[in-house]
Amino acid sequence: MGVKAPLGGWSKMATTLTEGKKAPAFSGKDQDGNKVSLAQFKGQKVVLYFYPQDNTPTCTEQACNLRDHFSALKKGGFVVLGVSPDNEASHKKFESKFKLPFTLLADPTHAIIDKYAVWGEKQLYGRQYMGLHRTTFLIDEKGVIKKIFLKPRSKQHTEEILKAWNEIG
Repeated sequence: MGVKAPLGGWSKMATTLTEGKKAPAFSGKDQDGNKVSLAQFKGQKVVLYFYPQDNTPTCTEQACNLRDHFSALKKGGFVVLGVSPDNEASHKKFESKFKLPFTLLADPTHAIIDKYAVWGEKQLYGRQYMGLHRTTFLIDEKGVIKKIFLKPRSKQHTEEILKAWNEIG
């Protein structure tokens, strides 16, 4: 199903997951080389956000928005997990450079990305290519997807997360 985004953004929605369904289980390595799995966060609310690449303008805006409002997310009972195809070393540099207080999962093999179906055809300024669709999943304490943001607003992402959760609950 084709969707046109402003300024040449993505052309097709990637995820086939739906709200109300169980979030796919996953595990991966974080920026410190530690194994992290979704199962570790059972009983907690999870913000699982997928972003294309460390140190790019929009990805940095999104990460810094989550960083700047991390205390509000934490107060709301949320754990934040970021996932991109970058490796652990890239994530460590990104975390250090921007003082990110949350976990970044390295997924260069697309194991998690594919489970969440966020990889697909994109179009930017007339050029078509395959890439990661910026997508955020809000997962409740029982592991159920409560909200999917197909086009998160990077500069207001925390605000839209908290607003959506309040409307759900």
